[in-house]
Amino acid sequence: MGPIVARAAWIVAPRQVELREELVPPPGPGQVRIAAIASAISHGTELLVYRGEVDPALPLDLPTLAGSFALPIKYGYASVGRVLDIGEGVDGLAPGDHVFALHPHQEIYLAPARLVTRLPEGLPPGLGVFFANTETALNIAHDAAPRLGETALVFGQGVVGLLTAQTLRLAGATRVIAVEPDAQRRALALECGADAALAPGPSLADELRALNEGRLADLAVEVSGAPAALQAAIDAVMDEGTVVVASWYGRKPVTLDLGARFHRGRIRLRSSQVGRLAPEVAPRWDHGRRSATVAALLPRLRLAELVSHSLPFSQIAKAYRMADEGVAQQAIITYDEVRDV
Repeated sequence: MGPIVARAAWIVAPRQVELREELVPPPGPGQVRIAAIASAISHGTELLVYRGEVDPALPLDLPTLAGSFALPIKYGYASVGRVLDIGEGVDGLAPGDHVFALHPHQEIYLAPARLVTRLPEGLPPGLGVFFANTETALNIAHDAAPRLGETALVFGQGVVGLLTAQTLRLAGATRVIAVEPDAQRRALALECGADAALAPGPSLADELRALNEGRLADLAVEVSGAPAALQAAIDAVMDEGTVVVASWYGRKPVTLDLGARFHRGRIRLRSSQVGRLAPEVAPRWDHGRRSATVAALLPRLRLAELVSHSLPFSQIAKAYRMADEGVAQQAIITYDEVRDV
């Protein structure tokens, strides 16, 4: 198969998206050429990029991205597709395989084989778009390290929060409680297995104690993206508790009270970022092991419930607007068949 013309989505200015054509050649050594089936917009990092809220000097962290954070940029990292052909030296993948790839929104594309993972048999391919967010959730679970008998709070019940709550349960937390201002998202959290779902506010600590045998939480994960939620997470854990900061706030300022309660309670703040493994597991784990674990984990999670909308690739600008305005819990972008030159 020769070169293929494909369209890719570019963020050209804050909240402005356009489709651009490019020629996708056959794969070279170590590369895979993929026809997209579906992709998903991250409601965390990707929306910050869409809004122009990322430091323009920040370097790109994936070889599949193009442009810069100064805009324009070709951005995204949750694509599922069908392998068209593979380059020399690629093992473990074959034409026809359904795969997940860390690649922006594009109809046909090349990706390094190391950024491509074959999806498990029986998983509807469209649900594979949750691979990246599940990888983040697994990394959060490794950083949080819940123990049997402990209670975990998850602040924010967007897609990553919903996946994190499910993953913390599988990792050992006995009780998982969601904290979310939106009533529909609280209901979805319960549907996906949370023991309780509370609204943030001044009564949160009292409500938590009433549900948790008079105790605050052992650990909390802040994944809402709202700077104010980090203080609420600090206030909701016991002395010697841990708060895992999984949100990326971009350039939004964060104001914290790190006075008596935080200081004397020896509360631990820990950053979790999917680009690096938790140091406790790093001697035994690498990114390949984590990817394989995520692929096996996907069929065990409630994923279909997270999809709120499905739009064709030609309407991706609308999908971004819906995500930005909070209309869509998770919109899935769908793609047409291959167009040969």
